[in-house]
Amino acid sequence: MIPKYIEHIGLAVKDITKAIKYYEEILGLKCYNIEEVPDQKVKTAFFKIGETKIELLEATSKDSPIQKFIDKHGEGIHHIAFAVENINQKLSKVEKKGIKLIDKQSRKGAEKLNIGFLHPKYTFGVLTEFCEK
Repeated sequence: MIPKYIEHIGLAVKDITKAIKYYEEILGLKCYNIEEVPDQKVKTAFFKIGETKIELLEATSKDSPIQKFIDKHGEGIHHIAFAVENINQKLSKVEKKGIKLIDKQSRKGAEKLNIGFLHPKYTFGVLTEFCEK
């Protein structure tokens, strides 16, 4: 059950509009999707580079996990997401190997993906996400 590819890299930003402008006007990328995920208290914007995406994440609430991240670490890389098959089976397997999970079962994320997070204290400080279409 090796990940198929890097699905996306999530970047926490304070102002998604300004960040979109940078990625479009300076880097020449095109934002193809903006979406709010209410249960995660986040607004997202996506750019595609080859098979990999950049996901901008802006908090929609003061108690959003993204806002807490920005308050503690500032803007920047929030997580890396890997495309996997059989996400719930994959989550169970890594938990059995001693990795603490944030999500024991997948949940719905942006772009209609099923997602599940591994705790960064068990992944060398990198918040790791599994994604499945």
